[in-house]
Order: sequence, then structure tokens, then C-alpha cells
Amino acid sequence: MTYTEPRLSGRYWRFWWVTGISAVGDGVFAAVVPLLAVAVTTDPRLVSFVAAATYLPWLLLSLPVGALVDRYDRVALLRWAQAVQAVLAGVLAILAAYGRIGIPVLVVAAFGLGACAVVFGNAAQAILPDLVARPLLHRANGHQQTITTIGLQFAGPPVGSLLFAVGVALPYGLAAGALALAAALLATLPRRRGAHSPSHGLRMGAEIADGLRWLARHRLLRTLAILLGVNTFCGQLANATLALLATQTLGLSARAYGLLLAGAAVGSLLGALVNARVITMIGPLPALLAALATNAAVFAGIGLSPDAIVLGVLLAVNGFVIMLWNIVTVGLRQELVPSGLLGRVNSVYRMIGWGLIPLGALAGGVVAHAFGLRAPYLVAGALRGLALLAALPVLIRALRPDQPGSQS
Repeated sequence: MTYTEPRLSGRYWRFWWVTGISAVGDGVFAAVVPLLAVAVTTDPRLVSFVAAATYLPWLLLSLPVGALVDRYDRVALLRWAQAVQAVLAGVLAILAAYGRIGIPVLVVAAFGLGACAVVFGNAAQAILPDLVARPLLHRANGHQQTITTIGLQFAGPPVGSLLFAVGVALPYGLAAGALALAAALLATLPRRRGAHSPSHGLRMGAEIADGLRWLARHRLLRTLAILLGVNTFCGQLANATLALLATQTLGLSARAYGLLLAGAAVGSLLGALVNARVITMIGPLPALLAALATNAAVFAGIGLSPDAIVLGVLLAVNGFVIMLWNIVTVGLRQELVPSGLLGRVNSVYRMIGWGLIPLGALAGGVVAHAFGLRAPYLVAGALRGLALLAALPVLIRALRPDQPGSQS
């Protein structure tokens, strides 16, 4: 009797295509929105407003969007998110063609695109168990991560930057078409209402509070959440004006900037492939400390980069160690948080970890304006180093082999 390995369904592969097409659109936005901001103004403070608007929805909308995803038809939410993004991209294409885009328009558009990304990201994670049998979830998630990385970091940025160099409206037209196609593909998926009815709305606040209390009492995860908040603040403080650093200080063209982003993504992909083995070989604590220390040093190095090659290599190293951090910390949450609380604790953890990103973007603009375009990376590297030193006693105590995680 021949054993036949179970296969992923056609419904899943249609959703896989949706994920890939959407990731390409998001990758185009990631490259060309900063480039368009730089084309409109060279003031780093104004450029940072656009970056802040992109991430602000993750602070304001994550929790209520999570409730919507649990209550309503997830396919419909995905379609609406893609359709609205397509409309916004189309409007930007028209405005760019006629030279009518200013910073206020970009801020509003960036916020709208970011809000749609929150909806799509939450609904996409929740819908996968509806499309894939439980034994196949691990494989399906691996495919999703791969196609997302390819579209978001490898395909979208260089294509968007190349088209931007030809005509500023072209990449937005491409993104609009791609997102409209993704919305059309979603129409072929079965519709299914979320797990909870709207009548549970009165319990939402109490349930969120349960997750907040649990995280507040767990010393290790509480420390990691705060450390993540500091690190993402510093990351956006530095990266908010990366387009200015690359194009003005190092003299890269718009096309070369997209290739720089794609080259940096090599580190992320390599990290996704090998870091699980690295953690197995050296253990979670050394891996975590190595990631944090390397990250702080890399940011300082980026601030001192003499040319685009050094900058690209350091960005790739940064992507590698970010993946190392992600694998360790996600695994710890899965191990330590009770399954009935995992969703709520994760939502609170993510709010703490991502909530300071918009402020980091604004701070980066101020620092770059006052002290130069290299300064944000130097400041961010120093802050990350100090945060690691402050958290070091807790991390060492909690992650010792005889104490996998203690509550207090």
C-alpha cells in the first residue's frame, strides 16, 4: 500500500495567490511612498509624518479589528481591505500623474493603506484554519511566510522603484491592479462568519483586561514586550528617513533604492531558513542576546556607512537578527501562555511592542533635521544598547535552563 502525503486544497492555493499578490502591492507601497515623500520635500520631519501615519493604525485599530475578525465574514473583510487599498492606490496614481500630491495627501493615504493592512493581516491569520486541515497548518504557514517575504521584500520594492523612475504614477497603477486582482480572487473562496456573534461585544473589555493582567504578572514576557517596544521605537526612529539617507547622503537613485531594499531582504529570508537550527545549537538565551547586541551594533554601523554596499550588508544583517529575535520570542509566548489566553496576551504584547512606532518615526524626523541624516541610526543604536543592558538581569535569570520562565 502506497502512502500518499496529504495535499493542500485548491482553496488554500487560491488564498496563497491572494497573499502573494497583496504582498507585491504592499512591497510597492513600501518603496514608492517614501520616494514620493522625498520627491515632494527634503524636510526629514515631513517625511517622518508619512512613516508615522503608515504605522499609526496598528496602535489605534489592532484590538477592535481583531474583534471584527472574530465576529464577521473574514473573506468579506479581506475583500474590503484589498478593494479599499486598490481605490487608494488608483487615486494616488491619478494625483501623481497630475502632480497634485503633497505631504497632507500622502499622510492620509498612508494611514488608509495602513488601516487596510491591519484588517488584512488579522483576517488572513484567522482564516487559514478555515481553509487548511489542522495537520497541514504548519506547512501552509511556511508557504505563506515565503510568498509574503518574496512579494513584500524581493518583488515589490525593486519593481515599484523601477517604475517610479520611469513615471511617478506607474507604481501606484500597478499596485491598484494587483490589489483589485487579489480582491477578485477572494470572491472564489467560501464565506464563513467569525467564531463569535456581535452579542459578545460587552465582554470585549473584560477579556482584553484578562490578557493585560496576565502579561503584567509575567516578568519575562513583560520584559520582552517592553524591550520590543523600545526596539521598534528605535527601529522606526532610524528607518523613517532611510530613503533620505540613501538618496541624498549616499547618492542612490530611486531604482537603486529599491534594489537596496530587496538586497536587505536576503538577510531576512536567510534568517527564516536557518535560525531555528541556530537556536537549537546555541540555546534561546544566547540566541536572543546575540540578536539584541548585534542589532544595536548594526544600527550604529548603518549610521557610519561610507557607501551603499556597506549599508546594504548591514541592513541584511539586521534582517537576519530580527528573524532570530522573532523565532525565540514567538516560541516563548507559545510555550508559556495558556492556550485560552494566547490570543489576548498576543494582542496586548503587540500593542506594547508596536505602539511606539509612530512616535519613533516622528522622533527620527526631528533628530535627522537637527543633527543630520546619519544621526537617527546612531541614536537608535545607543538606545537599543542601553535597553539591552537594563533588561539583561531579567533575561539571564528567566531564561536559565532551570528557570524557563517565572511569574511575579
